[in-house]
Amino acid sequence: MADVFLSKAVDLTTTNATVVYTVPTSDDSAVPKISPTTALLKSIRVANDSGSADTITLTITRGSAVFAIETVKAVAANTAIEAFTQPMVLQEADIIKATAATANRLHVILSVLEIT
Repeated sequence: MADVFLSKAVDLTTTNATVVYTVPTSDDSAVPKISPTTALLKSIRVANDSGSADTITLTITRGSAVFAIETVKAVAANTAIEAFTQPMVLQEADIIKATAATANRLHVILSVLEIT
């Protein structure tokens, strides 16, 4: 088993749902082989670098189902928030997406521990 700490960052330049992170899916035929992975989501930091308040929606996509982490969470002008306070366990192929209410204001930084 290997533990890998990762940081993923995105600039939300549109109001479309944007993939921030996808938990790797095992693949024995890949070189190198991709082992089954569980991810421990440690932090999602959202920063607003504009002079206007905005909102963000964060979701987990699991197969065809979409689950809310935060829905229309306010982020004041020129500030940052932590989206949640407790770690969250993610399964293989889970996808974290972020959607900004307004383009070009919000940045998202995700910290995750991948366990294989």
